[in-house]
Formats: sequence, C-alpha cells, structure tokens
Amino acid sequence: MMASKEFTLDPGARALLNDLGISVARVLRRAQLPAGLFAHGAVTMTTEEYYRFWEALDAEAADPDLAVRIGRTLSVEVFNPPIFAALCSANLRTAAERIAAFKPLIGPVNLDITGDPAGLTIAIHWPEGPTPPQLLVTTELAFWAALARIGTRREVYPTHVTMRRVPRPTPEAASYFGTRIREGGTDALAFSAEDASLPFLTEDESMWNFFAPELRRRLSELEASATTADRVRAALHERLPAGESSINAIAGQLMLSPRTLQRQLQAEDTNYQAVLSDTREKLARRYLADRSLPTSQVAYLLAYDDTNSFYRAFRRWTGLTPEAARNEGHPTPA
Repeated sequence: MMASKEFTLDPGARALLNDLGISVARVLRRAQLPAGLFAHGAVTMTTEEYYRFWEALDAEAADPDLAVRIGRTLSVEVFNPPIFAALCSANLRTAAERIAAFKPLIGPVNLDITGDPAGLTIAIHWPEGPTPPQLLVTTELAFWAALARIGTRREVYPTHVTMRRVPRPTPEAASYFGTRIREGGTDALAFSAEDASLPFLTEDESMWNFFAPELRRRLSELEASATTADRVRAALHERLPAGESSINAIAGQLMLSPRTLQRQLQAEDTNYQAVLSDTREKLARRYLADRSLPTSQVAYLLAYDDTNSFYRAFRRWTGLTPEAARNEGHPTPA
C-alpha cells in the first residue's frame, strides 16, 4: 500500500506535550522548526523534520521512560481521525486492520498485521533512509498497548515486544508492557488471540460509517498520485520480510497481472527487476547500519534464499562485502 511521503502531526500533539509538562516551544526550537508550527491545524513534515522533532522531544524531556509516559497519557482527545475511527471497531484485531489500511494517510509507515489462532502480531516498517529515533519507535509500540486498554477498559499486555534497537531496560517499561523488550529483526509486538478479540467498549459502527467514506476517498487520492514503481516498492517493504520477492506475489498484491505490471513499469522507464534490486540495496544498507543484525538475518529480511546470494548482490551494488561496508562506517545510502 502506498504511503504519504510526509508525516502528519495533528494539533493534539501540542495538548499531549502540555499534559506531559513538556514545553512545545522549547522542543520546536531544539528541532529547528518554526515556532508557530501548530498555529494552523495539522502539520505536514518531511521524514527528516519529523525525526528531528522526536529527537528534540527526547532531548528536552531527558526521561528514559518518556515513551511509557506518553502511552499512559494518551487519550481519545489527542487521536487523529484514522486512529479515532479505529476505536469504533469491535476489537483490537479489527482496529489494527483498519489502522493498517489508513496509516498511509498519517505518514510513510507501513503496518504488517498477522492474525492467526495463536494471536495478533503488528510489525512496523519505516520509510527508507535514516533510522527512526528510538523514542519514536518505542512510542509507536506503546501506542498499541494504550489503544487496547482504552478500547477494552482492561489492562491488556502484549505477549512479546521486539525492537531492532532496544532501549536501556527500565522497571517502568517492563511494567507498562508486561514483558521485556527484546532484540529482533523487526519493530513489532504481539497480543494473545484472547486479548485481540476482547470487545471494545468504544465500538460504534455508526461513527465508523461516518468516518470511513472520507478516509477511503483520501486514500484513493493518495494511491492515484503514486507511480507504479512507488507502489511496487511499498509492496516489497511488506513482502520481502515474509520471503516473497517474485513479480507474481507483488503483482497479486497490487491486483495486477505480472504482464500489466511490467508494462506499467516500462512506461516509467524501469522494470520489476530494477525496482526489486534498488529496494533491496537501500534496505540492505539500512539494515547493516544496525550492527545488532547479523548478515544472515539481513539476507533473510531481503528474501534471499541463502547468505551467499546476498553477498554476491551486495558486492555487485557496492564493490564491498557487507562486513567491509559496516567496518568502513558507510552502509547507509547517501
């Protein structure tokens, strides 16, 4: 699914920071953003600006448990329309599917929702480029626990939480999540099947029917403005970690035949193999910047059949082995 190339920060963020006792003016000044940023409603930011905002917030608060404080402070009043609409769902499973569908309206982030008899897993895929601030990632995960608790009015805890860059453990974080944050190849958390199916006391189908048409209209406009190559890249971000890289799999997700997909890409002076290779290279550079990820895990996340295939591809892209790129300190793209 295509996502906006910019993040949207709602005015509710100002109320949230006020509730946390954090000066909005000081955060904006640290982030080198305009002082009157929130004066005219919702704000759109580039990825770089959005990440600067979160880095400045982290520095200003100087609190290792800020993500937990945000999770505990979140309320319906600070949610944007897609999130508020999701609270109208019957349960967390349905809410997650709805948020995943409309998350692209909020920013260039894709959510991979996996539901099975064992439970519900929510994985977050960030945009290409700089690594997202640790506070932002932890807060995104804390949000899901908060959403489950606001909807059910019960102390729902995830069964496990993983992050590519794990923050320093604190008792507050362990208490909030009910489990220790562990290192993993993806920023994700999971809930038991029982908790994912707990009824939301906020369920309101008539309110959802009020919100949904406008959200769908905005999503259609966003997808209509995207190039085919953009749409293929977005689909690859979701499919590669699941081991799928074939044109048949991606064409199926985009509801096109492989032949039609190739024809549309050729009209943009590219082809499927070129987009696949470019996407893999950029993701490889980003993954290698995280030294906690072994090379074999990077190869797996890029849907290579074996590590040797990844080595050959990386050398073709860069003239270096993955280890050499890491040691020289420039695995991330310029």
